[in-house]
Amino acid sequence: MRRFRVVVNGSEFEVAIEELSGATGSGRPAVVPVSPAAAAAPASAFVPPRPAVQPAAGEVGAVVAQMPGTILEVMVAPGERVSRGQTLLLLEAMKMANEVVAPGDGVVVEVRVAKGASVNGGEVLVVLS
Repeated sequence: MRRFRVVVNGSEFEVAIEELSGATGSGRPAVVPVSPAAAAAPASAFVPPRPAVQPAAGEVGAVVAQMPGTILEVMVAPGERVSRGQTLLLLEAMKMANEVVAPGDGVVVEVRVAKGASVNGGEVLVVLS
């Protein structure tokens, strides 16, 4: 049995992989949860974590990049009022355009990126009040 650490949407899981010899007939390895809590929970009870907008250290209202990528389009400007769920900008990551949305109602205080900029995961993109 081999043990691995897997990160999914920012949540870390420890798993053990065991090769089954002829038991399933598929020849594929089985994933076995390591923690007792994970083993006790039925598969239907698992709800994947929802990505949350995390402000950078000391910044209230910061909207951060959830993954590294390139800014395709900035759709807001400082002083503009935004509503919860409104698209603030488009971030291209893994060959897909991802909408970065407002976590709540507010006013755009600062836009820290421009079209074409490369960003890292966790980097502040927009600050809302």
